[in-house]
Parts: sequence; structure tokens; C-alpha cells
Amino acid sequence: MINKGHEFGTSQRADRLKRSFISLLWLVLGLVIIPLLYITGVISIETVNKLGRYMTYALVAVGLDLIWGYAGILGLCQALFFCLGGYAMGMYLAHHGGPEGIIDKTGWKLPACLYVVYPYKVGEAPQDALVPWFWKPFWSLPITVVLGLLIPGTVAFIIGYFGFRSRVRGVYFAILTQAITVAAQNFFSMNNMKFCGTNGLTRFEKIAGFELANSKVQFSLYLLTVVMLFLVYVLYRYIINSRLGRILIAVRDDENTLRFSGYKPYLYKLFAFVLAAATAGLAGMLYVPQMKIITPHNLGAERSILIVIYVAVGGRSTLSGAIIGALGVSLMYDNLTSTIPWAWPYVLGSLFIAVVLGYPDGLVKLPQKLFNKFKSPTAEDKLEDSPTS
Repeated sequence: MINKGHEFGTSQRADRLKRSFISLLWLVLGLVIIPLLYITGVISIETVNKLGRYMTYALVAVGLDLIWGYAGILGLCQALFFCLGGYAMGMYLAHHGGPEGIIDKTGWKLPACLYVVYPYKVGEAPQDALVPWFWKPFWSLPITVVLGLLIPGTVAFIIGYFGFRSRVRGVYFAILTQAITVAAQNFFSMNNMKFCGTNGLTRFEKIAGFELANSKVQFSLYLLTVVMLFLVYVLYRYIINSRLGRILIAVRDDENTLRFSGYKPYLYKLFAFVLAAATAGLAGMLYVPQMKIITPHNLGAERSILIVIYVAVGGRSTLSGAIIGALGVSLMYDNLTSTIPWAWPYVLGSLFIAVVLGYPDGLVKLPQKLFNKFKSPTAEDKLEDSPTS
């Protein structure tokens, strides 16, 4: 018993060291190797910008891994939360966009992207256009950042509170969240809602007074994205290793037993769901100034499913697998769509089926599995494999 306890403690320490090494490896890759390649001219600012956008996808995937991999909640609305944060930042950038547009009757400058598709009523002229009241708070960057986290979190709280309290689980919760996402896409696509319709928010020029077209600004946004991804990873890892994380895993494995033990599982699920939504909102705010556009297309049903594929391919319940899946699948998408675009859906579907059916642990655990398979068995392994008398 003592030896087994000692081995278990040693195994736990080894796992913590391995996770710490992975965290350090990602940090070195993002903050040292990629910048060094850019500074020496090996890669261009366009490549750095592309990697920065892919890391925002990784942020969303890490949030989904928390709720799906650890809490057992398959939510298909992460794209909605991503776009809520993205639209918040987009409205701020549109306020500080190009010189086009007009000054309305109240003295506010109508953003150029809204001026082009403003839903005029019968008899109204361009000078009758007004900046919508819900656009005005997003003039300030600090307020935009707060709202970009608060709005997705609030929407997630409303969805989760009523869904989890009603014990909506499994595929039913997935369908519910997907339906909400599709409804939100239709909402943002309507010109009357004054979110610029299907054109989306664009014509961005400055952020915090700095030109977005400047390569130094784009490089700084990349570094900020890497730092945010690392901090979120550390926060999530801390939560998972805490008592709260063990309760989330218990919710996933046997929610009814946990409920009979006196806990309220819906509160823990609600916490994880809101935290993942705020993380997706943060990712959206980092994505928009690097992509320079946000449209209802980002809310499409396929986007939420793609995030699920990121996590499934990389490996559920690992966090690092979500990052690997997001970066790997995104790079594959970029290469295939630029060469043989028609093949992308088939490759993605085949990859998903192959991983789910052939290797459900994901790619992140593949090297360890291969190592264990081909390494020479130790004396202890042979003893364990031998039949008991």
C-alpha cells in the first residue's frame, strides 16, 4: 500500500512537471522563437498576423475544453461568445475608423461602416441618421474591454442558468445552444439591427491611437495574444488542479451522485460555462484588430462545430490538446484552401472521423502512446502482466 501510494504521488509530480514543461514550451515558442524568426526576416508580418489569429482560435478551444472535456458540457455556442467580444471591439474600432461618414444631430460621428448600410426609414435623408445609443459606450477602449468580457458572460449566464437548472444535458443542450447561435447570426445579419448587416464591421484604422496598418502594432497584438493565451492556460490549469476542478470532473462523470451528496451541480456548470464564454469574448476582441473585419459569417453553425473539432483532434481534457488542435487544423485549413479549396471539407470530415473512431484521446497523447508501445518492457511491467497465482 505504501509503495502504491508513493508511486501515485510520484506519478502526480511527474504529470505536473510534464504540464509545466508544456506550458514553458508554448511560452518559448510564442514569445521567443516566432518573434526571432520575424526579426531575422525568416517569416513576414503577414505570417505573424496569421499565427496571432490562430491563437485566438486556441483561446476559444481552451474554453470549450474546460466545459466539454472537464465538465461534460457540449456547448455549440462558443462562436456566439467569440463574436459578441469581436463586435464589441469592432464597434470601438469603427468609431475611430476612416474619415467617411457624417456628424449626426447630436454631434456623434456616424461610423463609416454603418453609414454605408444605415437602415433609413421612409422620408429620411442621410442627415437624419443617428449613432445608435448602444454604440456610444464603445467609444472608450477600457469600457469596450470590460463590455467585451461582460456581455458574453451575461449571455452565457442566462443560457446556462435556465438550461442547467432545467437539467438540460447532452445532445439536447448542444442543440439548444446551436439554435441560439443560428438565431443570433440572423439577428446580426439584419440591417435594421444597426450592426451593419451581412457586411459586418470593417474600415478600421486605429486602436488606442496607433495605426492598425503599422507592422509594429500588428506584432504587438500578436505578442498580447500569446501572453493572454498563456495566462488563460495557467488560470485554467490552476482551476482544474483545485477542488473546484475535481468537482467539475465529478459533474462530468456522475452528476446524479454528486447531487445526492448535497452539491448543486448546476452552479459549477454555470461557473465553467460563463468563464469559457468570457474567454471566447476575449479571443474575439483580440481577433478583430488582427483580422480587421467581423461579420455574421463568424457566427455560422460550422464555426462552432469547427471549434469542437479543434478540441477533439487535439485531445479532450488536456488543455494543451485544444491549443495543438486549433493551431494544427487552422494551418491545415490555410494550406488546403489556398491550393485545393474543394478538398477542405472532405479532409476535415475524414480527420474528425479518424480521430474520434481510431484515436479518441487526440493527437496530444499520441507520442506518449507510441513511446509506451515500442519501449522495452521493464521488470515491473512483466510482473504486472504475469498471471496471479
